[in-house]
Amino acid sequence: MRVPSNRVTHPTAVDSARSTLVTLAHAVGLDGLAAATGRPGLLAAVDQHAAAVRDSLHGDRRPLTAAGLAGYAEGVRAAAEEYGWRPVDAPVDWAEADWVLVRLLAVCALTAALDTPAPQPPPL
Repeated sequence: MRVPSNRVTHPTAVDSARSTLVTLAHAVGLDGLAAATGRPGLLAAVDQHAAAVRDSLHGDRRPLTAAGLAGYAEGVRAAAEEYGWRPVDAPVDWAEADWVLVRLLAVCALTAALDTPAPQPPPL
Protein backbone atom coordinates (compact mmCIF):
# COMPACT_ATOMS: atom_id res chain seq x y z
CA MET A 1 0.00 0.00 0.00
CA ARG A 2 1.34 3.40 -0.92
CA VAL A 3 0.90 6.38 1.32
CA PRO A 4 0.03 9.66 -0.41
CA SER A 5 3.00 12.03 -0.35
CA ASN A 6 1.04 14.66 1.54
CA ARG A 7 0.58 12.17 4.41
CA VAL A 8 4.24 11.29 4.82
CA THR A 9 5.95 13.25 7.55
CA HIS A 10 9.37 14.61 6.76
CA PRO A 11 11.88 15.21 9.49
CA THR A 12 12.51 18.85 10.18
CA ALA A 13 15.81 20.49 10.99
CA VAL A 14 14.75 20.53 14.64
CA ASP A 15 14.04 16.79 14.53
CA SER A 16 17.44 16.18 12.97
CA ALA A 17 19.20 18.35 15.55
CA ARG A 18 17.42 16.65 18.44
CA SER A 19 18.28 13.23 16.99
CA THR A 20 21.95 14.21 16.78
CA LEU A 21 21.93 15.45 20.37
CA VAL A 22 20.14 12.35 21.68
CA THR A 23 22.69 10.14 19.93
CA LEU A 24 25.50 12.21 21.45
CA ALA A 25 23.93 12.00 24.90
CA HIS A 26 23.77 8.20 24.67
CA ALA A 27 27.33 7.93 23.36
CA VAL A 28 29.01 10.43 25.69
CA GLY A 29 26.69 12.56 27.78
CA LEU A 30 24.94 10.22 30.16
CA ASP A 31 28.07 8.48 31.43
CA GLY A 32 30.26 11.56 31.15
CA LEU A 33 28.00 13.88 33.09
CA ALA A 34 27.55 11.21 35.77
CA ALA A 35 31.35 10.83 35.98
CA ALA A 36 31.79 14.60 36.20
CA THR A 37 29.69 14.78 39.35
CA GLY A 38 32.32 12.68 41.14
CA ARG A 39 35.41 14.18 39.48
CA PRO A 40 35.88 17.88 40.24
CA GLY A 41 38.67 18.17 37.67
CA LEU A 42 36.48 16.77 34.92
CA LEU A 43 33.59 19.00 35.98
CA ALA A 44 35.85 22.06 35.82
CA ALA A 45 37.10 21.04 32.36
CA VAL A 46 33.52 20.56 31.15
CA ASP A 47 32.58 24.00 32.50
CA GLN A 48 35.53 25.60 30.70
CA HIS A 49 34.70 23.81 27.45
CA ALA A 50 31.02 24.77 27.81
CA ALA A 51 32.01 28.42 28.18
CA ALA A 52 34.14 28.16 25.03
CA VAL A 53 31.30 26.52 23.08
CA ARG A 54 28.84 29.16 24.29
CA ASP A 55 31.31 31.87 23.27
CA SER A 56 31.83 30.28 19.86
CA LEU A 57 28.07 30.19 19.26
CA HIS A 58 27.66 33.77 20.53
CA GLY A 59 25.58 32.51 23.45
CA ASP A 60 26.08 35.80 25.23
CA ARG A 61 24.12 37.63 22.50
CA ARG A 62 21.46 35.10 21.60
CA PRO A 63 20.04 31.95 23.18
CA LEU A 64 21.65 28.63 22.39
CA THR A 65 19.54 26.28 20.30
CA ALA A 66 19.45 22.54 19.68
CA ALA A 67 20.30 23.18 16.03
CA GLY A 68 23.33 25.30 16.91
CA LEU A 69 24.64 22.79 19.44
CA ALA A 70 24.07 19.83 17.11
CA GLY A 71 25.86 21.59 14.27
CA TYR A 72 28.74 22.49 16.56
CA ALA A 73 29.08 18.89 17.79
CA GLU A 74 28.99 17.54 14.24
CA GLY A 75 31.68 20.03 13.23
CA VAL A 76 33.94 19.10 16.14
CA ARG A 77 33.56 15.40 15.43
CA ALA A 78 34.14 15.80 11.67
CA ALA A 79 37.24 17.96 12.17
CA ALA A 80 38.65 15.55 14.76
CA GLU A 81 38.07 12.57 12.46
CA GLU A 82 39.95 14.37 9.68
CA TYR A 83 42.95 14.41 12.03
CA GLY A 84 42.63 10.72 12.91
CA TRP A 85 40.45 10.84 16.01
CA ARG A 86 38.09 7.90 16.37
CA PRO A 87 35.17 7.53 18.78
CA VAL A 88 35.80 5.12 21.63
CA ASP A 89 34.06 1.74 21.29
CA ALA A 90 34.49 0.71 24.92
CA PRO A 91 33.26 2.65 27.93
CA VAL A 92 35.19 5.91 28.25
CA ASP A 93 37.77 6.24 31.02
CA TRP A 94 36.79 9.78 32.01
CA ALA A 95 40.00 10.16 34.03
CA GLU A 96 41.86 9.98 30.69
CA ALA A 97 39.31 11.63 28.37
CA ASP A 98 40.78 13.52 25.43
CA TRP A 99 39.97 17.07 24.36
CA VAL A 100 37.35 15.99 21.81
CA LEU A 101 35.40 13.88 24.30
CA VAL A 102 35.42 16.65 26.89
CA ARG A 103 34.27 19.18 24.26
CA LEU A 104 31.43 16.87 23.18
CA LEU A 105 30.55 16.33 26.83
CA ALA A 106 30.34 20.11 27.23
CA VAL A 107 27.85 20.20 24.34
CA CYS A 108 25.80 17.59 26.22
CA ALA A 109 25.90 19.73 29.37
CA LEU A 110 24.71 22.76 27.41
CA THR A 111 21.99 20.68 25.77
CA ALA A 112 20.73 19.57 29.18
CA ALA A 113 20.54 23.22 30.18
CA LEU A 114 18.33 24.04 27.15
CA ASP A 115 15.41 22.28 28.79
CA THR A 116 15.95 24.03 32.11
CA PRO A 117 14.15 27.33 32.42
CA ALA A 118 16.39 30.34 32.90
CA PRO A 119 16.46 31.60 36.47
CA GLN A 120 14.06 34.44 37.01
CA PRO A 121 14.66 37.37 39.34
CA PRO A 122 12.66 37.25 42.55
CA PRO A 123 9.41 39.18 42.52
CA LEU A 124 9.55 42.66 43.97
